[in-house]
Amino acid sequence: MLNGKSALITGSLGGIGFATAKALAGLGCDVMLNGFADADTIAARVAEIQALGVRAAHHNADLRDPARIAALIEATAATHGGPDILVNNAVVRYFGAVENFAPEHWDEALAVNLSAPFHTIRLSLPAMKAKGWGRIVNMASIYSHFATVNRIDYMTTKTALLGLTRAVALECAHTEITCNAICPGTVLTPAIEWRLRQEMQRDGSSFEDAEANFLAIRQPSRRFVKDDNVAGLIAFLCGPHGGDINGASLPIDGGWLAGR
Repeated sequence: MLNGKSALITGSLGGIGFATAKALAGLGCDVMLNGFADADTIAARVAEIQALGVRAAHHNADLRDPARIAALIEATAATHGGPDILVNNAVVRYFGAVENFAPEHWDEALAVNLSAPFHTIRLSLPAMKAKGWGRIVNMASIYSHFATVNRIDYMTTKTALLGLTRAVALECAHTEITCNAICPGTVLTPAIEWRLRQEMQRDGSSFEDAEANFLAIRQPSRRFVKDDNVAGLIAFLCGPHGGDINGASLPIDGGWLAGR
C-alpha cells in the first residue's frame, strides 16, 4: 500500500512513535527513526523495522537545533529519497505553575514541540511538492482542546500545533499533500506509569486502583488509549483513503472530549 514511500518519524524509539514506525513499515514504507537511546536499543529498533521487509535507519538529531533538523531531513532524503510521510511526534514536557516554571524548560518545549515541526515541514514540503504527494501528521493532544493546571508548556505548544496544522493544510489544499493533527487521550507511557506508582506509594493502593482513579476523571472508556490504535489512525491518514482528510484535528481519546 505504501511501497516505495518513506517516512520520517521524530521521537520514534518507543511509545506511539515506534508503534507508528511499525504500522507504516507493515504497509511497505521505509522508515527513518529519530530519538535518543543507547546503541543497543537503537540497533534493536532498526532491526525490528527491517524485519518487516523495508529499509530502516536512525538519526539522532537534537530537535532543539534547526541545523540538526536540516541534517535529519537531508539524511532521510539521502537514505530513503524522502520523506514522503512526516510524523512530528517528539515531545518534551515539564510540570509546574506558571510563576515557578523554569524559563529554560519553556524555551526547550517551544523548540521541540512547536519549532521543530515547523522546521521539518518547511524543509520537507519542497520534495513532497516535486513528487506531487505527501502526508504530514502532527502529534497534538486532547489537551489541544482544553486546559489543565501546571502544564503551561504542554498546553501552549499542543494548542499551537493545531494552528500550524491548519495553516499548512490550507497552503497545500490544491495539492495531493495533506496535513492533519492527531489528539490522543491518555496512553500508558513510562511517564504515566511512574505517576501511577507514585500514587501507589503515597496511598498504599494497588496498581489497578491507581489506574482506575487516574482514568475515572479522564477517559469515559476507563481504559488507556492503545499506542497501536493511534498508529493505526496515522497509517489510515497516510493510506489511499486518507487523501480528503486535511486540516483536521482527530481525537482518539475513549470519549474524553465528547464529555467536555
